[in-house]
Amino acid sequence: MAYRQTERVVRKLAARREAILAAAYDTLAEKGISAIQIAPIAERAGIAAGTVYRYFPSKTELVAAVVAGLSDEEIAAIERAAAAAPGPLSALAAAIATFAMRAIARRRLVLALLAEAVEPELSGALASYRRELAAALEKLIRKALEGRHLEQQDAALAAPALIGALIEGLIGPLAPPAVQDAVEVRAEVQRLTLFALRALGVVDARARGLVVQTAAQCTNGAAASGRSVAPLGRGRG
Repeated sequence: MAYRQTERVVRKLAARREAILAAAYDTLAEKGISAIQIAPIAERAGIAAGTVYRYFPSKTELVAAVVAGLSDEEIAAIERAAAAAPGPLSALAAAIATFAMRAIARRRLVLALLAEAVEPELSGALASYRRELAAALEKLIRKALEGRHLEQQDAALAAPALIGALIEGLIGPLAPPAVQDAVEVRAEVQRLTLFALRALGVVDARARGLVVQTAAQCTNGAAASGRSVAPLGRGRG
């Protein structure tokens, strides 16, 4: 008769795996990807190194699992923000602002995922994070294009270009010094969101209105109402 794990054993195994991933996540956020090593992660998780190897036979597999979880989390946050918006262009603005806000809040972690030099065997896992993030923005750009809210352009080119601009403008080595005041952080996010919308060809009055609308949405934790906040030209964005 084949051995079947009891529900208690399954829960214990799952909890142990989550503890390993949590330890790796915290290490990544504090020190970067290079600091993720099996022995320190095991110590931080309170388990033996051999146990970590049973779940993740190599550092590469552990990093890949952490990055996959972070990617899912990031995409989910962007999709929630977009879903709460009243139209395709508002959804795009909300997604850009959400990514920017989260990047500022998790500066060290996002830089590690997008800009840290790593061993060749880890580059695939990090590239998958960038690809999924770009794909999420590309999908929103395409929806805005389909609704004729944007001038015709190459969405596959625009999406990664936007990510690069946001990263360099917010948290990259050439970015202005980090601000701590919540009002200043919000203003910085709004400026970069406005820049991104202009880069996509949104005329200034409309872009400014979308940023105001996005700010209201973020503040209230819900979609802005159907009232227009600026001339929207082709209908609600």
